[in-house]
Amino acid sequence: MVVRTRPQTRGAPSLASNEEAKFESLVRRQSKFVFRVAYAILRNSHDAEDAVQETFLKLYRNGAWTEIENERAFLARAAWRMAVDRLPQVQTEQAQFVLVSNTPSPEQEAIAADWHATVHRFVDALPEELRQPLALSTVDELNSREISEILGVPEGTVRTRLMRARQILRQKLTVLTENRYAR
Repeated sequence: MVVRTRPQTRGAPSLASNEEAKFESLVRRQSKFVFRVAYAILRNSHDAEDAVQETFLKLYRNGAWTEIENERAFLARAAWRMAVDRLPQVQTEQAQFVLVSNTPSPEQEAIAADWHATVHRFVDALPEELRQPLALSTVDELNSREISEILGVPEGTVRTRLMRARQILRQKLTVLTENRYAR
């Protein structure tokens, strides 16, 4: 027995199903990108997945997705806002976890020893105003114009922040490699 949830009509598909198909296509095309934007802010895959779902749900409900001019910039801005709104909640939950567990796990020790993890720690240590443009630029491969739209700051400011973040990382990595090989 087959149960139909929508009445089947002959001829052209209904306007609602056409809109749903367009939205589904948007989600398929851009969900990974929106996840990367959310993850760059939240630094936790579960929280980033929640932010992605909230972002697309909010866009679907308010219909703003139908009037998008620059799809990537619009979605990045929406995901960025959603992730930033979730940020205080996430930091509070993580702070409580840190209080419970004072000893590093073997996995954490192995990651700390890895060069890749060191670079991530240096990036995480950057001030937010430098870290966010760097993450959007390197992880999400956005250009300075798109980043300026997302963060709501002038494009020149984005370029300056990117240059400063890279300078700080270069200095820290230079000191680290000099100390490592000077022994």
